[in-house]
Amino acid sequence: MSLHGFPSAAMLRADELTVVHHDDTVSRFTDVTYTLSREGLRVLTAAGDEKAFPGHDVLTTHARLTHRAAA
Repeated sequence: MSLHGFPSAAMLRADELTVVHHDDTVSRFTDVTYTLSREGLRVLTAAGDEKAFPGHDVLTTHARLTHRAAA
């Protein structure tokens, strides 16, 4: 799936992102930014990898952002 079909929206941040797919498989990512929309899920890792999942493939997502101490 091409990432270019996704609307350009503000990216969300997660230290841990778990994606549960409709076939009950699970994808886990760490240190990512992502966009979740009706069209699907777009994930950008800190290493620069891009993953895209169509909307009909994503059952649910769980994002975790750890609190960081203020500098």
